[in-house]
Amino acid sequence: MPLEQLLELQVVTSASRFAQAIADAPAAVVVVTAQDIRDHGWRTLGDALASLPGLYVTSDRNYAYLGARGFLRPGDYDSRFLLLIDGMRTNDSVYDQAMIGTDGMLDMDLVQRIEYVPGPGSAVYGANALFGVINVITRSGSSVGSTQASVAVASFGEKRARATHGWHGQNGADLLLSASAYTRRGEDLYFPEFDTPDQNRGIARGLDYDRSHSLYAKGTYGGWTLSAAYVSRTKGVPTGSFGAIFNLPNYTRDTQGSVRAGYSAELAAGLAMSAQAYWSRADYFSIGSYPDDAGLPQLNGDGDHGAWYGAGAQLTWTGLPSQKIVVGADAQRNRRRDQFNYRLPYVSQLDDHRADARAGLFAEDEVRLAPGWILNAGLRYDWDDTTGSNVNPRVALIWHASALDTAKLIYGTAYRAPNAYELYYTFPGEGGQLANPALQAEHISTRELILEHRYAAPGFARLSLYRYNTRDLIGQQTLADGMLQFLNVARATANGAELSFERQLGNDVRLRASGAWQHVAENAGGMPIDAPRRLFKLNAAMPVLGFRARLAGEVQCMSARRTENAMVGGYCVANATLGAIRLMPNADLSLSVYNVLDARYADPAGPAFRQEALARQSRTLAVKLVGGFK
Repeated sequence: MPLEQLLELQVVTSASRFAQAIADAPAAVVVVTAQDIRDHGWRTLGDALASLPGLYVTSDRNYAYLGARGFLRPGDYDSRFLLLIDGMRTNDSVYDQAMIGTDGMLDMDLVQRIEYVPGPGSAVYGANALFGVINVITRSGSSVGSTQASVAVASFGEKRARATHGWHGQNGADLLLSASAYTRRGEDLYFPEFDTPDQNRGIARGLDYDRSHSLYAKGTYGGWTLSAAYVSRTKGVPTGSFGAIFNLPNYTRDTQGSVRAGYSAELAAGLAMSAQAYWSRADYFSIGSYPDDAGLPQLNGDGDHGAWYGAGAQLTWTGLPSQKIVVGADAQRNRRRDQFNYRLPYVSQLDDHRADARAGLFAEDEVRLAPGWILNAGLRYDWDDTTGSNVNPRVALIWHASALDTAKLIYGTAYRAPNAYELYYTFPGEGGQLANPALQAEHISTRELILEHRYAAPGFARLSLYRYNTRDLIGQQTLADGMLQFLNVARATANGAELSFERQLGNDVRLRASGAWQHVAENAGGMPIDAPRRLFKLNAAMPVLGFRARLAGEVQCMSARRTENAMVGGYCVANATLGAIRLMPNADLSLSVYNVLDARYADPAGPAFRQEALARQSRTLAVKLVGGFK
């Protein structure tokens, strides 16, 4: 097979904002397909991301958190990753949070593919793309084809339902409409740190519940795309975090909505343009019982209101025989970054109103220097009200040594501005927090060598060697008086290696495996919290029962990690799904077991918790039925 055909077997758009073969991309890009999601029964974006090289997902029984290559700081609400849906930024205006759990805006059945671009992405996307860019690409109406419904039940009172309608007209118009609902009773959880008679012997009863509902709509016609998304999720908090009274009702509610309009067109031979505008809103509210000055329960409400809008445009020029050039600009106005806190009877303890703006200019050039050699160079200038000006480059030299072998040498930088929560949130008393408006931006510089071998049949083997240098990392610290505060406390270096393998074999068998070794050192060489040294992952899917079903399994292993004052042990967890069981025409059944061996494992807790570590989910059984209707 010729070199060009081999390299274009799989094309991505997220690494450089234009279409390019994975082998040409200036990063170790990984793609998760809709088939992968169905095979493994992944229910959240975090489930899918946890299967990828170098990534790991933790939980505090309220939110899911994403770590990369040994970096995951306590109090970080996934603000060091940029999360895109169809190329639109979704990180909110208060926490800069990327929602990857049951608070996510998309039902996983609506995902066509996920492109993960590891490493710094600020040269293309600006702030928040510190450790990687995640672009979730949604399905079209034509891929659904008609009306589809699904229902699922699982352990601990879990129930899910979805209704989706897809339509594609002869004139090219396409429409997708979907609604989803989810509820889970949860577990009664035991925490030995609260094991006293007046705290129900450390058992939190009926407080682990989770409920959400979401809506999604997308229409396309010609070069136009219009989409809207909405999600509301309420989660019980059983952990007694932030000084809450244990085993009393406490919950958080997160609501997010967005509307996006996009247009793309060929302006002339070799010249394409695309533009988009969006409006989004995110609201958070929490209420729980906290001790007053006399130690008696007192209700406290806490929350924020975020609203933002933005626009961007880019031109892509392929008129020169050996170059692809993209130039563009984008801007965002964070109209509301409001935070509040009060106690009942009503006494306001925080009523903070903020707004700010950011803007960026970027350019990238992919130059084919000689047969088999590519230079990819990008540069972006960003300005924001909080940190001022930031300039970030990315340069990659790519050598296709043969039709199947590629080497990439990459250098890049990225930054993250402190968010409104880190800068301005203040809450008095035990478990409280002090504002720090003097926070500076975080910065990272990276060097990476990637060696890839691609197989004639779809698949590859890849080795990545990297070094990260970070400065001014923001972390939540406990002060001498017990208050919490975000500080620029850390300089850190990371050295690591990732070995990954992916292969599509005959008879529709797919294998994917990865191993990662990483060493992160902070300041004077100390081991940071929640930084595993080793990760191992294995995913396999194959047809069974005479191609009448598919069997998929995955194993994820992680080495020990440091907590605030101790260590949590390493673990391996296995999941399995028997899916695509055809019960009748247009009706499929799947059976899943998550944590097959019922492994007991835990994640480090941050300074907002009395616990050193928080136990993860025990074995869960799930049954799902999907049906289509003409």
